Amino acid sequence: MAPSAETPLILVADDSVANCELLGEQLASLGYRPLIAHDGPSALDLTLERQPALVILDVNMPAGDLHVDDRATGFEVCRRLKRDPRTGRIPVIFITALNESTDRVKAIEAGGDDFISKPHNRLVLGARVNSLLRLKAATDALEEALRRQRELERVRDDLMKMIVHDLKTPLTSILATLELLGDGDFGPLAPMQQGVVQDALHKSEELLALIDDLLEVRRIEESSITLSLDEIDAAELIREIAKDWAVRFEQEKTRVHTDIAGDLPRLTADRGLIKRVLGNLIQNALVHSARSIDLTLACRADPSGIRFSVTDTGPGIPPEFHEMIFHKFQQLQATWTPRARTSGIGLTFCRLVTEAHGGRIWVQSAPGQGSTFHVALPLVPPSPTVHLVPAT
Repeated sequence: MAPSAETPLILVADDSVANCELLGEQLASLGYRPLIAHDGPSALDLTLERQPALVILDVNMPAGDLHVDDRATGFEVCRRLKRDPRTGRIPVIFITALNESTDRVKAIEAGGDDFISKPHNRLVLGARVNSLLRLKAATDALEEALRRQRELERVRDDLMKMIVHDLKTPLTSILATLELLGDGDFGPLAPMQQGVVQDALHKSEELLALIDDLLEVRRIEESSITLSLDEIDAAELIREIAKDWAVRFEQEKTRVHTDIAGDLPRLTADRGLIKRVLGNLIQNALVHSARSIDLTLACRADPSGIRFSVTDTGPGIPPEFHEMIFHKFQQLQATWTPRARTSGIGLTFCRLVTEAHGGRIWVQSAPGQGSTFHVALPLVPPSPTVHLVPAT
């Protein structure tokens, strides 16, 4: 049966007719519509004209009028696609014999979303394509929801760019792990590989959790939050979080320490929400530093109950911004930090969840001296259902 117009269109750009035919047949058997280009300019023109759901690029193909060496055509095509707002959200997979680390760095810098080495496996190709298309569908759905919100409130105008920036952070870890797996660095399928696959799944959950943060902030501000309360061992929670983030810490070359006081009382709280709060604080520490940092996860008794702390040796935050960063969509144009600020949704979520538990969150920091975020919680929340007044 011929594919319908609803079938995802995928552009394949390779100067080898045989390679294009093979990829086209494989994509068709997987339920996609292949679109073929044999040089850089054709790949750019077809992408702009037909708006495929995904682009598969070879690196070495004729450059035409792109003014680059044929051996770098794929990099240039990807770079131009990602720069153009009309095509910047289309996922790009490099399918090539990229063996040198310098080539991989060039592909990442060009904005490539994934890699498949030649010769490739049909099932691996299908899994990579399906994964990226699902991610694109999720972000497209989120963009549509936000577009409707912008019709009611101008402050939403820049939200999508900021949210997409935050979504790419866990995605980087997912792609890095899949790259290692796909390159065979872990050898034949074995328990170690299974562990790496599980880590990739955990990173996918982080991505979904970020979207959940946005939806949770909106829900809390519009109505109320109902906590799913459970008894929590604070020390065990800290150790669990350190284990969950172990691969990411290794990738970022982050030196992690735990500081857990003894004889801590058990805490009654929403375990999932508190874990997401601490995860957001860890994420902030990692993405706001351009170099490797030391990170300390601590928990100890507090006059109000229990205090969790996340301390980093990053760039720090000036005192005048200590309150502002917890307000929604506060994207600080800062000169003291080497990386751009994110959407502000994460810290707003942390504040709302902490306050819903009857606690408080604050930061101690100064430029060049790192930051410590504290979350102080009572042993038992005042109520499982809380109405909160949003900070603007």
